[in-house]
Amino acid sequence: MVKIEDYDLPDELYYTTEHSWVKIEGDSVVFGITDFAQALAEKVQAVQLPFEDEPVEFMKPFGTLESGKWTGKLYAPVDGEVTAFNEALWDDASLVNKEPYGLGWLVKVNPSNLQEDLSKLMKGGSDEFIEWQKSEIIRVKKEMEEQKKKE
Repeated sequence: MVKIEDYDLPDELYYTTEHSWVKIEGDSVVFGITDFAQALAEKVQAVQLPFEDEPVEFMKPFGTLESGKWTGKLYAPVDGEVTAFNEALWDDASLVNKEPYGLGWLVKVNPSNLQEDLSKLMKGGSDEFIEWQKSEIIRVKKEMEEQKKKE
């Protein structure tokens, strides 16, 4: 597990530049949002996810996440077909905040181009990912500071 500042980033996952993660589970994958993303969102109040058998496309929106601050699009880190969605989030969307890599998962997918899609993602624990995440934290903090100055 890599910890950058206050954010946990498991090594066994793959990550996108849209702050989502992918975990391989046999022939399927599970994905969700990172600890960093849930912290930025603050209190997650609702999610909209695709149903079973719906297709998802690599880096195309597949759902939304709503917090008190904003509503944001969720981007699929792989191509494939949804085999399950996290129904528990309907009753308690804050699971995304409490356990972004566990009970707060979003969807399970039967991937159609897994190796090709994974080659476009960053591997957890890799130097590339660690350096990117550090620079992303700095970038976002600067943006937030600039926004506060405008208010």
